[in-house]
Amino acid sequence: MSKLIIQATNVRKCYDGGAGEVAALRGVDFAVAQGEMVAIMGPSGCGKTTLLNCLSGLDEPTSGEIIIAGTNLKHLSDRQRTAYRARQMGFIFQNFNLLPVLSAVENVELPMLVSGMSGRKARRRALEMLELVGLANRARHRPAELSGGQQQRVTIARALVNNPAIVWADEPTGNLDGEAAESVMDLLCTLNREQGQTLVIVTHAQEVGARAGRIIRMRDGQVLS
Repeated sequence: MSKLIIQATNVRKCYDGGAGEVAALRGVDFAVAQGEMVAIMGPSGCGKTTLLNCLSGLDEPTSGEIIIAGTNLKHLSDRQRTAYRARQMGFIFQNFNLLPVLSAVENVELPMLVSGMSGRKARRRALEMLELVGLANRARHRPAELSGGQQQRVTIARALVNNPAIVWADEPTGNLDGEAAESVMDLLCTLNREQGQTLVIVTHAQEVGARAGRIIRMRDGQVLS
């Protein structure tokens, strides 16, 4: 068994719902091994995205412990968590979150420039990543000039550009048609298999879950399996 890269213990997340406290996560326990490709599945409102946000440090759990690659997120300040995410994590979102005024290569190199890498080195690395996702010939195109599937490939290249320990994907095929969705999943499976990339994918799509190595099912803020 590979070493664990994600350990969640009794994770709870509560919100003030006005009429009283609402529990979005109710004592979640699970673990992910390095190099796994895991799908988190369940009905809308079951806590999938809340769990992903807590695991990735985008949100803070009400209680419980989350250890990512040996680091306990509870012991980090907000600034330290932000820096840790930039170094150790990549994110793929349903809505792509690409900057429309930048070209594909500029979108991909942005995280490296923000972290202080030289422009020349960042551009070289960004072009390598676009080639890896099959978009070397679209490097100078802006998002509006790319199809949905191509935009998501740019997002994947950006998520991977800093060699993160974990890539989090929230409904990565949600805005894509069937053919584009299958192509994106082919790419993610290849990256997992050939690069050993750890992937945690939140999805409601059965065809996406079927491609993962393991499915974690949720209902009412709890992990069922």
